[in-house]
Amino acid sequence: MGCDGGTIPKRHELVKGPRKVEKVDKNAELVARWYYCALSQEKLRRPIVACELGRLYNKDAIIEFLLDKSADKTPMEAASHIKSIKNVTELNLADNPAWSGDKESIKGDKYDDIQSARFICPVVGLEMNGRHRFCFLRNCGCVFSERALKEIKSEVCHK
Repeated sequence: MGCDGGTIPKRHELVKGPRKVEKVDKNAELVARWYYCALSQEKLRRPIVACELGRLYNKDAIIEFLLDKSADKTPMEAASHIKSIKNVTELNLADNPAWSGDKESIKGDKYDDIQSARFICPVVGLEMNGRHRFCFLRNCGCVFSERALKEIKSEVCHK
Protein backbone atom coordinates (compact mmCIF):
# COMPACT_ATOMS: atom_id res chain seq x y z
CA MET A 1 0.00 0.00 0.00
CA GLY A 2 2.78 2.44 -0.74
CA CYS A 3 6.50 2.68 -0.05
CA ASP A 4 6.92 -0.98 -0.94
CA GLY A 5 9.23 -0.21 -3.85
CA GLY A 6 6.53 -0.51 -6.46
CA THR A 7 5.48 3.11 -6.39
CA ILE A 8 7.19 5.89 -8.28
CA PRO A 9 6.74 9.38 -6.86
CA LYS A 10 5.60 12.09 -9.24
CA ARG A 11 7.46 15.36 -9.66
CA HIS A 12 4.86 17.44 -7.79
CA GLU A 13 5.29 15.15 -4.79
CA LEU A 14 9.05 15.74 -4.63
CA VAL A 15 9.51 19.39 -5.69
CA LYS A 16 8.17 22.09 -3.43
CA GLY A 17 7.02 25.25 -5.15
CA PRO A 18 7.86 28.77 -3.99
CA ARG A 19 6.26 29.69 -0.71
CA LYS A 20 3.44 32.15 -0.85
CA VAL A 21 4.13 35.52 0.70
CA GLU A 22 2.22 35.96 3.91
CA LYS A 23 -0.20 38.87 3.54
CA VAL A 24 -0.69 41.34 6.35
CA ASP A 25 -4.27 41.77 7.47
CA LYS A 26 -5.24 45.39 6.75
CA ASN A 27 -7.70 45.55 9.64
CA ALA A 28 -5.05 44.37 12.09
CA GLU A 29 -2.62 46.97 10.78
CA LEU A 30 -5.19 49.75 11.19
CA VAL A 31 -5.99 48.61 14.72
CA ALA A 32 -2.30 48.68 15.58
CA ARG A 33 -1.93 52.25 14.31
CA TRP A 34 -5.00 53.72 15.97
CA TYR A 35 -5.12 51.78 19.25
CA TYR A 36 -1.46 51.31 20.24
CA CYS A 37 1.49 53.62 20.84
CA ALA A 38 3.95 53.53 17.92
CA LEU A 39 6.92 53.63 20.30
CA SER A 40 6.06 51.44 23.29
CA GLN A 41 3.36 49.24 21.65
CA GLU A 42 1.09 49.81 24.68
CA LYS A 43 -2.54 50.86 24.42
CA LEU A 44 -2.98 54.56 23.81
CA ARG A 45 -3.95 56.48 26.93
CA ARG A 46 -4.22 60.17 27.57
CA PRO A 47 -2.25 62.38 27.07
CA ILE A 48 -1.76 61.32 23.47
CA VAL A 49 0.70 63.12 21.21
CA ALA A 50 1.34 62.94 17.47
CA CYS A 51 4.38 63.69 15.34
CA GLU A 52 4.45 65.38 11.95
CA LEU A 53 4.30 61.95 10.28
CA GLY A 54 0.92 61.28 11.91
CA ARG A 55 2.02 58.53 14.29
CA LEU A 56 0.31 58.40 17.67
CA TYR A 57 2.29 58.04 20.91
CA ASN A 58 1.70 58.03 24.63
CA LYS A 59 3.26 61.21 25.99
CA ASP A 60 5.06 59.40 28.80
CA ALA A 61 6.65 56.98 26.31
CA ILE A 62 8.01 59.93 24.28
CA ILE A 63 9.37 61.61 27.41
CA GLU A 64 11.09 58.39 28.51
CA PHE A 65 12.52 57.98 25.00
CA LEU A 66 13.89 61.53 25.00
CA LEU A 67 15.37 61.26 28.50
CA ASP A 68 17.04 57.88 28.02
CA LYS A 69 19.64 58.55 25.32
CA SER A 70 22.18 56.07 26.66
CA ALA A 71 24.63 54.43 24.27
CA ASP A 72 23.50 50.87 24.94
CA LYS A 73 19.95 51.63 23.82
CA THR A 74 19.46 51.62 20.06
CA PRO A 75 17.28 54.40 18.63
CA MET A 76 13.79 53.24 17.79
CA GLU A 77 12.93 53.76 14.14
CA ALA A 78 9.36 54.71 15.09
CA ALA A 79 10.64 57.81 16.89
CA SER A 80 14.09 58.45 15.43
CA HIS A 81 12.88 61.71 13.85
CA ILE A 82 11.75 63.12 17.23
CA LYS A 83 14.58 65.16 18.73
CA SER A 84 12.67 67.15 21.36
CA ILE A 85 9.21 67.46 22.88
CA LYS A 86 8.58 70.39 20.51
CA ASN A 87 8.47 67.91 17.59
CA VAL A 88 5.20 66.43 18.87
CA THR A 89 1.77 67.97 19.42
CA GLU A 90 -0.56 67.02 22.25
CA LEU A 91 -3.93 66.05 20.80
CA ASN A 92 -7.37 67.19 21.98
CA LEU A 93 -9.50 64.16 21.13
CA ALA A 94 -13.29 63.88 21.35
CA ASP A 95 -14.53 60.72 23.09
CA ASN A 96 -16.89 58.36 21.30
CA PRO A 97 -20.09 57.89 23.37
CA ALA A 98 -20.72 54.48 21.75
CA TRP A 99 -17.33 53.09 22.81
CA SER A 100 -17.35 50.95 25.94
CA GLY A 101 -13.85 49.47 25.93
CA ASP A 102 -12.42 50.49 29.31
CA LYS A 103 -15.77 50.86 31.05
CA GLU A 104 -16.59 47.16 31.26
CA SER A 105 -14.91 44.76 33.64
CA ILE A 106 -12.14 42.76 31.99
CA LYS A 107 -12.36 39.08 32.89
CA GLY A 108 -11.02 37.67 29.66
CA ASP A 109 -14.42 36.59 28.40
CA LYS A 110 -15.57 39.78 26.71
CA TYR A 111 -15.49 40.51 23.00
CA ASP A 112 -13.39 43.49 21.93
CA ASP A 113 -15.08 45.16 18.99
CA ILE A 114 -12.22 46.57 16.94
CA GLN A 115 -14.64 48.25 14.55
CA SER A 116 -15.86 50.79 17.10
CA ALA A 117 -13.32 53.49 17.84
CA ARG A 118 -12.42 55.21 21.07
CA PHE A 119 -12.42 58.71 19.54
CA ILE A 120 -14.58 60.49 16.96
CA CYS A 121 -14.51 63.65 14.90
CA PRO A 122 -16.42 66.30 16.88
CA VAL A 123 -17.78 67.98 13.73
CA VAL A 124 -18.95 65.13 11.50
CA GLY A 125 -19.01 62.23 13.97
CA LEU A 126 -16.76 59.84 12.02
CA GLU A 127 -14.94 57.28 14.14
CA MET A 128 -11.14 57.30 14.30
CA ASN A 129 -10.65 53.64 13.36
CA GLY A 130 -8.41 54.03 10.33
CA ARG A 131 -11.09 53.89 7.66
CA HIS A 132 -11.17 57.68 7.29
CA ARG A 133 -8.36 60.22 7.20
CA PHE A 134 -7.88 62.53 10.15
CA CYS A 135 -5.87 65.73 10.57
CA PHE A 136 -4.76 67.67 13.59
CA LEU A 137 -4.06 71.37 13.93
CA ARG A 138 -0.53 72.01 15.16
CA ASN A 139 -1.32 75.20 17.06
CA CYS A 140 -4.13 73.82 19.27
CA GLY A 141 -3.98 70.03 18.82
CA CYS A 142 -7.63 69.60 17.84
CA VAL A 143 -8.31 66.52 15.70
CA PHE A 144 -10.85 66.54 12.86
CA SER A 145 -11.67 64.27 9.97
CA GLU A 146 -10.47 65.34 6.55
CA ARG A 147 -14.09 65.40 5.41
CA ALA A 148 -14.96 67.97 8.10
CA LEU A 149 -12.02 70.18 7.16
CA LYS A 150 -13.09 70.13 3.50
CA GLU A 151 -16.67 71.08 4.36
CA ILE A 152 -15.67 73.95 6.64
CA LYS A 153 -13.08 75.89 4.71
CA SER A 154 -11.48 77.99 7.42
CA GLU A 155 -8.06 78.07 8.98
CA VAL A 156 -9.40 78.73 12.48
CA CYS A 157 -10.03 75.96 15.03
CA HIS A 158 -13.66 74.82 14.96
CA LYS A 159 -13.89 74.59 18.74
